[in-house]
Amino acid sequence: MIIVMRHGAGKEALAEVKNRIREYGYKPHVIHGETRNVIGAIGDERGKSVLQALESLPGVESVVPILKPYKLASKEVKLQRTSVEIAPGVVVGGDQLIVMAGPCSVESQEQIIETAHAVKAAGATVLRGGAFKPRSSPYSFQGMEEEGLKLLALAREETGLPIVTEVVNPRDVDLVAKYADVMQVGARNVQNFALLKMLGKIDKPVLLKRGMATTIQEFLMSAEYILSEGNQRVMLCERGIRTFETATRNTLDISAIPVLREQTHLPIIIDPSHATGHASLVPSMCYASVAAGCDGLIVEVHPHPEVAASDGPQSLRPEVFTEMMAKLAEFAAVVGKTL
Repeated sequence: MIIVMRHGAGKEALAEVKNRIREYGYKPHVIHGETRNVIGAIGDERGKSVLQALESLPGVESVVPILKPYKLASKEVKLQRTSVEIAPGVVVGGDQLIVMAGPCSVESQEQIIETAHAVKAAGATVLRGGAFKPRSSPYSFQGMEEEGLKLLALAREETGLPIVTEVVNPRDVDLVAKYADVMQVGARNVQNFALLKMLGKIDKPVLLKRGMATTIQEFLMSAEYILSEGNQRVMLCERGIRTFETATRNTLDISAIPVLREQTHLPIIIDPSHATGHASLVPSMCYASVAAGCDGLIVEVHPHPEVAASDGPQSLRPEVFTEMMAKLAEFAAVVGKTL
């Protein structure tokens, strides 16, 4: 159920509704709107009819059932699109197209610092880089772990770029949060509910990647796990799904952008690097994603992809990334965004 407060209802009226919701055995989640507030009452669907009695309280305009299984992520709860502030002046979901760029893996101080300066000069607003790497093979490079996090923090100090990096294991949440500005959940962990619940309890933005075989509804239900624990700063990331096609690493589901925009208020990021697996295809998919209405992109860039420890074939060289960003500004302008 969602409880829609009257325009101008004060803090006392809001507190009264929240207390009653708790008395009924539900958990209140307040969504602050421009003209009025809405409270989501989250809990067991059975017996939710008792919440209808809240309509008699002062300040309550109406009590409306939520039809979607994902409550807090649904546009039924919040019509206005959510904006997520990553750092001062870096907001995902606003008028600026946010571009996150950097290597798949942090490999050395020289590599991450060189890349950070290059992507910032080209116009990127966030530095990406993996310190913990979940790999299909146990023999592949697994990342530099905390040393990699320290190098990302050094790159942030030198360039001013906020950093996004992946957290793989629930036990590493506090460690990664100590360094990262944005916590990334990879495709393989999209339904790691223990991890999602922990991320819901921290005050850090979360970039949630769609799984290789995850439906839109399953994807939004995973976002719901984070939202239901209190963290409202969730960004969705489409990174390609697994199909029968072998020409690309995955199949970028461009249609997910308008579908998600219809279903949820959460901002949408596109990862064309993992979707295609080929650097030559990345720029085209960036342009198409912006045209389809995404809020940002996360792109792999490496100064020497031929010797990259992971995902070299899909990583853009800095000079190619710079060319792409110049053209991307034109596409952004067409849809009313700036770089």
